[in-house]
Amino acid sequence: MKNFLLILLIAVLPFMAFAQEKPVTQSIYLELGGAGLPYSFNYDFRFDKDKIDSWGMRVGAGGYAFSGGDSFFSAPIQVNRLFGKNGHFFEVGGGATFMAFKSATFSYCQNGSYDPVTGIWVCSETYTSRDDFTEFILEIDGSPNVMGTLNFGYRRVPEDGGFMWKVNLNPIFNNRGFWPLWVGVGFGYAF
Repeated sequence: MKNFLLILLIAVLPFMAFAQEKPVTQSIYLELGGAGLPYSFNYDFRFDKDKIDSWGMRVGAGGYAFSGGDSFFSAPIQVNRLFGKNGHFFEVGGGATFMAFKSATFSYCQNGSYDPVTGIWVCSETYTSRDDFTEFILEIDGSPNVMGTLNFGYRRVPEDGGFMWKVNLNPIFNNRGFWPLWVGVGFGYAF
C-alpha cells in the first residue's frame, strides 16, 4: 500500500506543480459605476488561458428595485485587452450594456385654482409621467434597450491570484448622445 501511494504521489506531483504555475486568467468582482451603470457583479476571463496580458471578455449583471415601483436591470458584456506585467495592467475594451427597467408613473397638478365656495383646490391641468421612460446619465427610449460602453483603465491583479481591484473611465453612448466621463471602480478575487 505504501508503494502504491508513493507511485501515485510521484505521478501526480508534476501536475500539481504545473497547476500552481498556471497564470491567473479569471476574476470575479463587484463594480460600482462602470459598464453595469449603477453597479454590477462580473466574471472576467482571458481567451488565452496561458497569458493574462491578452484579449478577454467580461459578462455581468446588476440592478435595483424600489418599493415605489421603479426597477432597473443591466447586463454588461465587453471584450477587453490587458497590457502589462507583474500584476499591473492597462485595460482597454468596448461592448454593450443591455438593460430593462420599469418606472413608476406619477401625476401632479400643474395648474389650478382654489374654489372658495367648496374650499377645494380644483386642478385644471395635470401632468402624468411616462412609465416607459428613464434617464441614466443619458435619456433612454423605452425598455428593453442597449447602451454602448468603452473602457480605459488600470487593473491590479496579483500574480498568484487573490484580491484584485480596478479603476476605469467608461464613456457611454446611445442614440441620444455620448457621455465621456462615466467611471467605474471594481473589487474582487482573481484566480
